[in-house]
Amino acid sequence: MSITREFLRHPMLTGAVAASSPKLAEAMTAGLGLESAGLAVELGPGTGVFTDAVARRLPPDARLVAVEINPRLARELRARHPDVEIVEGSAENLDEYVREAADVVVSGLPWTVMPADRQERILDQVTEILTPNGRFTTFAYAHAAWTPPARRFAAALRERFSVTGRTPLIWPNLPPAFVHRAALPVSASGSPLSRRRREGTSPASARTP
Repeated sequence: MSITREFLRHPMLTGAVAASSPKLAEAMTAGLGLESAGLAVELGPGTGVFTDAVARRLPPDARLVAVEINPRLARELRARHPDVEIVEGSAENLDEYVREAADVVVSGLPWTVMPADRQERILDQVTEILTPNGRFTTFAYAHAAWTPPARRFAAALRERFSVTGRTPLIWPNLPPAFVHRAALPVSASGSPLSRRRREGTSPASARTP
């Protein structure tokens, strides 16, 4: 699979010009607790660079659901990852695809090319499906870090998670990038979590004392 080819074919569906590097994949998946997760969700897996890294860290009995809007990439991902639940659709409908509470959400979505309302709808879906102790990670390209959409996205993360941060710049990537990390989701207004999330637990949450 070529992410560059897909970008040229469908620039509005494919945010990356080149595939993410192994260094970025490592930063995206380290320290999330994937090794004890029961359910992980990936948004915008593309050619599967992050999918590979997530799958390597998950325990054998865990589920991984990947939501990909590009039909060609979704088809090729199914052939390459038969054990991953590949959903062809938009992350804006995430709660229709994931009915259980997820421990981790990993995103490769192109946040800085989205309008504000779409950014917020997807982030609301992410906080809706995560467990109260859930974690979210995504990345941003360094050259776009100070653009209005990037600043808006960072502010939206702070509104929806109690803990946020970002890694140092990862130079071995084209273009160089950094990783956003967020934990302990709340609603955009700061109100308590939905009933489904308060009562629902993933297999990993049930195993954790």
